[in-house]
Amino acid sequence: MKKTIGYIRVSTTEQSQNGVSLANQLRKIEAFGIAKDTELCEVIEDAGYSAKSLNRPGMIRLIEMVRENQVSTVVIYKLDRITRSVKDLGTLIDLFNRFNVDLMSVQDSIDTSTAAGRLVLNVMASVSQWERETIAERTSEALQYKKASGKIYGEIPYGFLRVGDDLIEDENEQRVITLMQSLKDQGYSYRAIARELENDGILTKKGNTRWSHKTVKKIISNAA
Repeated sequence: MKKTIGYIRVSTTEQSQNGVSLANQLRKIEAFGIAKDTELCEVIEDAGYSAKSLNRPGMIRLIEMVRENQVSTVVIYKLDRITRSVKDLGTLIDLFNRFNVDLMSVQDSIDTSTAAGRLVLNVMASVSQWERETIAERTSEALQYKKASGKIYGEIPYGFLRVGDDLIEDENEQRVITLMQSLKDQGYSYRAIARELENDGILTKKGNTRWSHKTVKKIISNAA
């Protein structure tokens, strides 16, 4: 069953400001939920994290829940609580649209379950798309050079997931990397670590049940 999830955030410099404090945001979105007859099943918070990127524990968890079809609605106090980046906003809008998730913003009076709310967010998405296309044009020559020179482009390393054009940490895979490193520190060989992962039912990046010792070695080396 899909849930209505609240999301609140403050950066370190904002924690002392009542206008954006976690407690104030929580009160506002709870009141908004009551007014909209929407019950918050859970509130995810990022305390002391900047909105310059989506690489925050709470945001990563929210994105994972959306991808797993666990979320029907996300309620926030203000758009800048989820991101201050036009590009990242576009990424989130695309993600929410793909998984049929509504976004409600108290301060911005945005409710994408309504036609007016969808219109406002579509305008924002259009601006974001324009920005992405402009950046793409400016960087196309650099990307062509990377491909021509044989550099890997587009591969997502183990321990991360792609959100739009950005890589953010994957909590589950990061835990597996920590397990690998711990086993290596205990004297396990790469082959032995691979067998332990298989015995625990841990899947590879591609969803395979079999682990190669070369893959384990590469992941541990990259993490180091």
